[in-house]
Amino acid sequence: MSQMLVDADAIRALANILNDTGLTEIEVSEKDSRIRVVRAAAPVAAQAVAPVAVATPAAPAPAATPVPTAPADLSKHPGAVNSPMVGIAYLAPDPSSPPFVAVGQTVAAGQTLLLIEAMKTFNQIKAPKGGTLKQVLVTSGDPVEFGQPLVIVE
Repeated sequence: MSQMLVDADAIRALANILNDTGLTEIEVSEKDSRIRVVRAAAPVAAQAVAPVAVATPAAPAPAATPVPTAPADLSKHPGAVNSPMVGIAYLAPDPSSPPFVAVGQTVAAGQTLLLIEAMKTFNQIKAPKGGTLKQVLVTSGDPVEFGQPLVIVE
């Protein structure tokens, strides 16, 4: 039986990266080893959507201004479909396929709107009611937090 060696310095370095960037999860793999560090997001951090701001460091002011206010305002919207979990959003079943739905399209109750990958499992996010897709608030590959608005269906 092989014994797993833990690299405490690597874990500390990854934890520091999480703190410095505002991310909630980071994973590094090399050969046969893998280190994954996850931290619970603070309620305020869920509103800030820091990974989106980090993804655009060249223009932090324009990216940071609309993103934090949009989820706070739109999460209470009557047509908002909010994320039931933390994960990565995908608008299509795979990169070469068209998105599940497009803005302006009529959707039926129970129709798949997007996927959220959490713990290597792809979870279908379905329309809670029928209507027209008015807005898509995430892009494929975006990290999403619990309660974050994903789309607006009216």
